[in-house]
Amino acid sequence: MDFLLNGIMSITWQQIVMICGGGLLIWLAIKKGFEPALLLPMGFGAILVNLPFSGAVTQIIHGQTEVGIIDNLFNMGIANELFPLLLFIGIGAMIDFGPLLSNPKMLLFGAAAQFGIFFTISVAALLGFSLKDAASIGIIGAADGPTSIFVANFFKSNYIGPIAVAAYSYMALVPIIQPLAIKLVTTKKERQIRMEYNPTDVSKRTKILFPIIVTIIAGLIAPTSVSLIGFLMFGNLIRECLVLPSLSSSAQNELANLITLLLGLTVASKMKAEFFVTPETMLIIGLGLIAFVFDTIGGVLFAKLLNLFCKKKVNPMVGAAGISAFPMSARVIQKMGQKEDPQNFLLMHAVAANVSGQIGSVIAGGLILFLVGGGL
Repeated sequence: MDFLLNGIMSITWQQIVMICGGGLLIWLAIKKGFEPALLLPMGFGAILVNLPFSGAVTQIIHGQTEVGIIDNLFNMGIANELFPLLLFIGIGAMIDFGPLLSNPKMLLFGAAAQFGIFFTISVAALLGFSLKDAASIGIIGAADGPTSIFVANFFKSNYIGPIAVAAYSYMALVPIIQPLAIKLVTTKKERQIRMEYNPTDVSKRTKILFPIIVTIIAGLIAPTSVSLIGFLMFGNLIRECLVLPSLSSSAQNELANLITLLLGLTVASKMKAEFFVTPETMLIIGLGLIAFVFDTIGGVLFAKLLNLFCKKKVNPMVGAAGISAFPMSARVIQKMGQKEDPQNFLLMHAVAANVSGQIGSVIAGGLILFLVGGGL
């Protein structure tokens, strides 16, 4: 009968911490509604992999290696970048680039709001992380989970678990963190700036050509980014071609939801207590927060800089929507604008900046792969 107690007797305090952490992620998903499609499977996966002698992860039993299903999923779906790339197809199919094409200058905010990525890479490197680990950590600032996982896995980072948890957690916490960061660097008067929205008609041809042209340009500048930007833009092309409505719908719903579910469970393979409950993990989560806050502030400050030269003023909050957390960040900016002035409607401007941030974070990730990975 003693063997029935082996699991209970073998559990460590680190495993208990991780099981409680998994419970916290599940609570945030169910009670608070924070990214439930990802935090729920990630939290449950954290419990699965931290049970002593768990059959869900690879174990050596009686001298033989028994491969666990979660490790199998990792090898089949993340080690070869399959899951993040398939998810990009779904994300691309969800995005309407119309507001951005109607107001192309919003592309600038998608670039400016990536400042935190490169700032955090420098800080992480100075704190002793290898350049490839530092690059993986910096991507957290874009609040773009799939890109963070893709880059961390490409560089074979030992910290893919903490990076994934931090990236998706900060995506979920956009409504809490962004308002605090924005108010830190703006005045009430600036937050009340009104912006007219006079959209121009965007032709079907333009919407079809846009993902193709972006892929070609990004591929020529940073060839390593082709898979990242290419799958995102392919998803958008499915949406805009209007001849594959059922596939577009499937990509946005069934494909995106299923891959997100598998991604959450699979990332948990890197959330084992012996690797996760470390000082480095806490440092990574802290650095991720710095990256996210600086990305937000970078976009706001860039908008304030533009206002020094533009006759038509930009509400600086719109710059904060240049991060990749689509469409959460755009909604936050709309709510903040309406709180300051009920007659101020910033949603479409924020959406344009937000989708440019999606492009910006993917291109930033591709550039980091190209530069840190040694170019061609």
